[in-house]
Amino acid sequence: MRLSLHSDYALRILMALGATGDLMTVDEIAGRYGVSRNHLAKVAQRLQGLGYVATQRGRGGGMRLTHEPAAINVGAVVRAFENLDNFVECMDPATSACPVRGACGLQGALGGALAAFLGHLDGFTLADLLPQPARFRALLEGA
Repeated sequence: MRLSLHSDYALRILMALGATGDLMTVDEIAGRYGVSRNHLAKVAQRLQGLGYVATQRGRGGGMRLTHEPAAINVGAVVRAFENLDNFVECMDPATSACPVRGACGLQGALGGALAAFLGHLDGFTLADLLPQPARFRALLEGA
């Protein structure tokens, strides 16, 4: 399983903001990670809509976390950015056309694996991803 680019970027934005504690622009974050500014901007907008970040417009503006890093659950962030309802086609009863549906254990096996994966992520907060915020910030800044 691989997380989408949007989940990856969401976590990167949150980690950068959590480590710095300052306002940061999309351009700053994209430049420091060496990633697409356009993709990052879409993710930042979604993070704002979900209430994880607040933005400030104008000169000296940027975005910042709306909660302390210890209050942001990694599992919740991943759930917000991933479409996990249809992890595999047969897990969606409305659209599944699988001819062996009901006689196959794949749905249960994959559903259990997905639940374990998300359950594991639920045990982490953004603060857990930043055990050394000063070092993270220095690396992000290229020092």
